[in-house]
Amino acid sequence: MFELSSKMNEERSEEIGENHVGTSAKTPLRADAFDISDEEKINRIQESVKDILTTLGMDLTDDSLQGTPKRVAKSFVNEIFMGLNPANMPKASTFDNNYNYGEMLVEKNIVVYSTCEHHLLPIIGRAHVAYISDGKVIGLSKMNRIVEYFSKRPQVQERLTMQVVQAMQEALGVEDVACVIDAKHLCVNSRGIKDIESSTVTAEFGGKFKEKETKREFLDYLKMNTDFD
Repeated sequence: MFELSSKMNEERSEEIGENHVGTSAKTPLRADAFDISDEEKINRIQESVKDILTTLGMDLTDDSLQGTPKRVAKSFVNEIFMGLNPANMPKASTFDNNYNYGEMLVEKNIVVYSTCEHHLLPIIGRAHVAYISDGKVIGLSKMNRIVEYFSKRPQVQERLTMQVVQAMQEALGVEDVACVIDAKHLCVNSRGIKDIESSTVTAEFGGKFKEKETKREFLDYLKMNTDFD
């Protein structure tokens, strides 16, 4: 039975191959993901990176490479994949909409730096997030931080787009949230097909943003020139 299961998993991996496939709207984490400390994770990753570089034939006694395993391990845990840890989830403080602003609020061009979970190569792009208040508003910087938090983990762009919308909906207590992400994937640009011109666009629309006129208004905002001299 185990051999059959392993064979099926291997066949599934081969089937996915170069394709950009996500399996769930939730990041696939094991139940014991946080049973060990960040310090222990850094120590374990450091040894793994040493093994990878040594296997590739690199001389880790060279001055330039001696600190690389530790640097990589620390960047994985503390920066590149810090969004895996719920302790780093930004507190999305909301406030009463005392000025009764009832129109759409759009935060454009939020920088996205993420990592493709299939090849562990960068995803670089921009996110555009919008919502319509139903009594509460959220700090503008918190929208950027929500995007950053969910970006800083092994990702697929479709999941990232959904997670941003779901987090905003939960914080605001309203369904009327939308997100569009336009990003380049280095797993496409620098390897495989090596197409350096293409980018990937994903969108998630909730509540009123599913309506044709509201969706069109949001997308029209994204066309506005935001170069400020």
